[in-house]
Amino acid sequence: MSASPAPDAPSLPALFSERGGVGGAFSTKAADYAAARPRYPAALFERLRANRTLYPAAQVADIAAGTGLFTGQLLYRGYNVTAVEPNAAMLAVAVATLAKYRKYRSIAASAEATTLADAAVDVITAAQAFHWFDVEAVRREWLRVLKPDGRVVLVWNTRPLSDPLHKALDDLLGEFGGDKQAVLDRRQDLSYVPAFFAAESFERLEFANMQQLDHDGLISLALSRSAMPDRDTPQGERAVQKLSRLFARHARDGQVSVSYRTVAFVGRPNAG
Repeated sequence: MSASPAPDAPSLPALFSERGGVGGAFSTKAADYAAARPRYPAALFERLRANRTLYPAAQVADIAAGTGLFTGQLLYRGYNVTAVEPNAAMLAVAVATLAKYRKYRSIAASAEATTLADAAVDVITAAQAFHWFDVEAVRREWLRVLKPDGRVVLVWNTRPLSDPLHKALDDLLGEFGGDKQAVLDRRQDLSYVPAFFAAESFERLEFANMQQLDHDGLISLALSRSAMPDRDTPQGERAVQKLSRLFARHARDGQVSVSYRTVAFVGRPNAG
């Protein structure tokens, strides 16, 4: 099993070079991302507490924290969290939202070069992000910053395409996201993820998840995708029109129900 996502796919820095590479992929997406991306189920955090991955004194680094969706759910439960995020626009939203938490701090840095001290972290989390990383560089960096018994939690909200709404959204993402979306879809084949972990420490968890969105929320959810056009472009305006029609077909009482399967991988990285 390969330890890297879609090894034959173009690199994401090259794919998003016109936006400044991976670090700039979401520069115009922060508001939509914060408004409409799904949170993560309470059952996930309960399981991580029950298996002692998370515990009251744990020092957590949330890598590629974005606008702080997962970070905020950790902070709400009382954990000490350092958010590491390379994109200035995304990080600014996180800071504005989360600075009220005494146990929050943030670093403008990447997954591959966190600037964290050696053996400083009990738990590394990465939600909806690991497929963006250079896996071998991340393995070296995370083994450096983790304590000897530290663990990693990788999380995705996956989209079941058997759901008619998700199938319609997937068709729209393919239409407007083009080659970028096709590459991202290939990189989100999670079959490579277990090879990142030492076999004796690896655990896979799965939970049902759901969000309710109104008309504007569904539009923000789609436009928060890195491959989608910005809403103030001609292509973005066309996408908004199609999303409005999609919402009308699927809405009940002014909302759509968006279902997910939340998948988490827990363990310690293998030494490569």
